[in-house]
Amino acid sequence: MFTGLIETQGRIARVTRTPGAARLAIRSPLPTAEMREGESVAVDGVCLTVSALRKDVFEADAIAETLQRSTLGRLAAGDTVHLERALALGDRLGGHLVQGHVDGVGRVISLTRRGGDIRLRVALPADLRRYVAEKGSIALSGVSLTVANVLPAGLEVALIPETIERTRLGALAPGDRVNVEVDLLARYLERLVGDRGPKPGRHRPRAGRT
Repeated sequence: MFTGLIETQGRIARVTRTPGAARLAIRSPLPTAEMREGESVAVDGVCLTVSALRKDVFEADAIAETLQRSTLGRLAAGDTVHLERALALGDRLGGHLVQGHVDGVGRVISLTRRGGDIRLRVALPADLRRYVAEKGSIALSGVSLTVANVLPAGLEVALIPETIERTRLGALAPGDRVNVEVDLLARYLERLVGDRGPKPGRHRPRAGRT
């Protein structure tokens, strides 16, 4: 579990591809001496398991499902990624609950400055738009953000100076791809509401007059 508050940015040192998977070697300022194999790290919002550690580099494997559903399949040596270690019990939850289970990939529509912030507009896959609500939470490439406006094709968020400084969202351009994880509560609410339908064996009234 993560908060969507990016700790630092890392750089892809190497990508080793095998049939149906890829191993990412990531160079970062994270305290690798305090880390251990098997722990979780969110890489651009995708929860990965640390498989190897050495000095300032850690390695993690991404399987075919992860590569297809997120932007990780397009990473190459030299690319920059957002990094966040898993939430520890007792830590302050400054963002929102983020699982690191990416739901899909969005595309940047525009990036415009408005007063003291930058407004980022992102088009979402059609099946994810129903989870978006004004003032609700969304994670874009692992960054916890508040939805400022709901758009017909996606959403708009405001990037404050702190977010611009600590992440690469302020450098995005139209057409760039971002990982999207919708609010965990919205997903569970949909499931709960959906389960309120007629139970098997009960009478289901027909449409029309009775």
